[in-house]
Amino acid sequence: MQIRNVGVVSPGDMGQAIARRLKESGLAVHAALDGRSERTKALAREAGLADCGSMEKLVSTCELVISVINPGEALNVARQAAAAIKATRRKIAFADLNAVSPQTARDADRMIRDAGGLFIDGGIIGPPPRGDKDKPRIYVSGPDAYLFEQVNHPNILVRMMSERVGDASGVKMCYAAMTKGTTALAVELLMAARKLGVEQALEKELRESRNDVFEWQMKNIAVMPPKAYRWVPEMQEIAKTFGELGLTRRIFEGATDMYERVAATPLGKESPEQARKVGRTGLDVTRELADGKQRKA
Repeated sequence: MQIRNVGVVSPGDMGQAIARRLKESGLAVHAALDGRSERTKALAREAGLADCGSMEKLVSTCELVISVINPGEALNVARQAAAAIKATRRKIAFADLNAVSPQTARDADRMIRDAGGLFIDGGIIGPPPRGDKDKPRIYVSGPDAYLFEQVNHPNILVRMMSERVGDASGVKMCYAAMTKGTTALAVELLMAARKLGVEQALEKELRESRNDVFEWQMKNIAVMPPKAYRWVPEMQEIAKTFGELGLTRRIFEGATDMYERVAATPLGKESPEQARKVGRTGLDVTRELADGKQRKA
């Protein structure tokens, strides 16, 4: 199968950046914007994406559809794509690049294949590919993962894993457990230190003894609040992954609680574009969360 047309569901913060790079590589990139938010529609227009309207029309137009969505909606999108594949009788490839458990990936695989399509299990690690230095890695696995090698751009690094659906998602789950899991812990302990009145002493100690870890978490926390609502289902998927392996779910159920709390705040309700405009540091974020205040854009 030669891929000339790619559908992106949906062109949000990560999806739009990937879509732009796909266009630069010479592919025609489309979106299905029926029912999407005004922000998503604006991001799609900004990227110059062709709007197919419905999922069925998107499947009729594209050889490859990429799902980059809130992990909690991953199976719904796969279900919609499967229905469109069945209705159009087109044997397209569907790549689920969402942060979901291996079992969730296998459930999506079953839906797509039962409808007559091809499935690619995937996971994105790294930032949206906006600047020249931003080069996310896209891990892919499954018997049809080789098709993703046609996605060719120097700022999108495709890493083939195996022919087993679930392997790419497994890497994503374990990596996100390290990064976003520890960020949840860092946010909570820094909020606690501020509420206890020992914030400055703790910051001084961390800068002196573990400055590398401190600075890493400051970068993570600075960009976290607008993404917290998406990280809630991601933590749930990690908990599911670990639970199915006979490990504890409770660490990431706690991280889920932390991100639910952040998502409910004014900081959590900002868009990534609004947050970048304000330009808060990691400490600004934890202080505003602890104090229940928000510095206006």
